[in-house]
Amino acid sequence: MLEFLLSADAIFALLTLTFLEIILGIDNIVFISIVANKLPEHQRSRATNIGLILAMVQRIILLFFVSFLVGLKEPFYSLENSWIELHMSWQAVILFAGGLFLIYKSTSEIREKVESPKHDEDETKSKAVKSLSQAITQILIIDFIFSVDSILTAIGMTNGLHPNPNYSLVLMIIAVVISIIIMIAFANPIRRFIDDHPSMQILGLAFLILIGFMLITEAAHLSHTQFIGNEVGAIPKGYLYFAIAFSLFVEFLNYRISKRKK
Repeated sequence: MLEFLLSADAIFALLTLTFLEIILGIDNIVFISIVANKLPEHQRSRATNIGLILAMVQRIILLFFVSFLVGLKEPFYSLENSWIELHMSWQAVILFAGGLFLIYKSTSEIREKVESPKHDEDETKSKAVKSLSQAITQILIIDFIFSVDSILTAIGMTNGLHPNPNYSLVLMIIAVVISIIIMIAFANPIRRFIDDHPSMQILGLAFLILIGFMLITEAAHLSHTQFIGNEVGAIPKGYLYFAIAFSLFVEFLNYRISKRKK
């Protein structure tokens, strides 16, 4: 286990996944701040911290559940004819559905942020909060919705890193714990930074489109799908890591140039 966690692939996947978890959690932080700000001043910090800690527990439980389903590799349906062949398992179904969901959700989020950036915030503001328990309940509901993206991203980033799926599960849990700790410690600074640099959030959503496409091809590969005799291959994760690292490097250069001009 320790040898795997200290390997270059695992470390790079952990760093990338932690970064994406934080980016995906920005909306969550904004919504949590909005809900917490409706409470008395002395309860706001407590509501934020309790909400994020319970959100971490909720995500870890969901990780165990989804990882169990992804582990179901035995085919339950086969299709063979002259132009297509596939052997479908629950693992492939979940990865395929998750990939479609990530692509749909990411493109929808990009469109909403470009056309109506305050839509979700206004919707959250319209909900009254009368007590600490009610605020925490709203925070957990909001986090559950955003956990779907988070968990599918984690599975897409770690699937296939090690033959033992428990190793990948431990890596995902570590990434979730680190990201939540960072969000608890730097919730307001992170929120302000993303507000000042919205391109980072758009970049994170663009990464999700890449991960969604990778999940779809991975599902086809695990199903041994063949189109007209040509089998669908898996996309090496190194390509995805390189694309993310290169995009972040370009964004960093753009940030330095913009800062120097100011």
